[in-house]
Amino acid sequence: MNIDAIRNGIVIDHIKAGQGMEIYHLLNLEALDCSIALIKNAGSGKIGKKDIIKIDADLHLNLEVLGYINPDITINIIKDGQRIKKFHPQLPEKLTNVIKCRNPRCITSVEQEISHIFKLTDRENRVYRCIYCESKAKRT
Repeated sequence: MNIDAIRNGIVIDHIKAGQGMEIYHLLNLEALDCSIALIKNAGSGKIGKKDIIKIDADLHLNLEVLGYINPDITINIIKDGQRIKKFHPQLPEKLTNVIKCRNPRCITSVEQEISHIFKLTDRENRVYRCIYCESKAKRT
């Protein structure tokens, strides 16, 4: 398999095997008009198997949401073929339309156009709660 190096863009690495498509959809990558490589089940000395996403475009994505999925993901920013920044995402303070409230009595169950918003209430245990009904979100 031959995947070219990217000149300007983002490489999302150390994705837990099988989560690549979830991240692809969550970041709405299908709407982009650029080269995107999704590599599934690549070998990794660190975690056994991993997924990798390479985006060959100089664009801005909300990568905070990746901290909710898996804070062990590595994000590499590439400029002119060189990595200029490498970091792990942090847990976001607020998630909007990433997870849905499962409480049938929550206003989001009745009013379809209301955004599903969750706030981080316990960083250590990665607990998010609905801002409308305080229901605890199920972990990913």
